[in-house]
Amino acid sequence: MSLKVIIPTPLRRFTAGAELVEMEPGTVREILDRLDTRHPGFRASVCDESGSLKRFINIYVDGEDIRFLDNLATPAKDGSEIAIVPAISGG
Repeated sequence: MSLKVIIPTPLRRFTAGAELVEMEPGTVREILDRLDTRHPGFRASVCDESGSLKRFINIYVDGEDIRFLDNLATPAKDGSEIAIVPAISGG
């Protein structure tokens, strides 16, 4: 009874280099809270001071962008895959 969270390279400093973390199912907000408990500082790297997802961070649950679902209230069930993807800019 777990799901996988794919950690992007810039955030692996919080997870001791782990690129994949297994978590218990719940909403994306609950999972981020648990990640922050296990890896302090993680939530502040993806959420702003109000608790909303930072503009340049994208989170996908089973390939679906949570901004088009229920945002941080999006549920992730057992066996789901959550991908955290920082936006890349350039020109």
